[in-house]
Amino acid sequence: QVKLVESGGGSVQAGGSLTLSCAASGLTLTFDSYGMAWFRQAPGKEREPVAGISAGYPTISYVDSVKGRFTISRGNKNTLYLQMNSLKPEDSAVYYCASRRGSTNFWSRASEYNYWGQGTQVTVAS
Repeated sequence: QVKLVESGGGSVQAGGSLTLSCAASGLTLTFDSYGMAWFRQAPGKEREPVAGISAGYPTISYVDSVKGRFTISRGNKNTLYLQMNSLKPEDSAVYYCASRRGSTNFWSRASEYNYWGQGTQVTVAS
């Protein structure tokens, strides 16, 4: 069973930076055989996609609101990262890591992912 554990959340001032990590374990394939994504959910709002990275030769995608500010990447030891710069109060949310075996043409759909982490809180003060 794939397990995802997020870390790195916290409280920052607007304009600051945070790096989120997602450690994956229980994988039955190599890490790059899994499509991965970050989603976020603010209180009273639906879960929304943030960034995705495909399996294999990576295709990286971002929602418009974070383009140029956030960077998704795979690291060593089965870890996914989300580097977040120039943070805004509207970025405040619980951030979730998600994964699936193989890629999908619909990376931004939560229903495409089989595995989810427990989430990490990001709070950006104005």
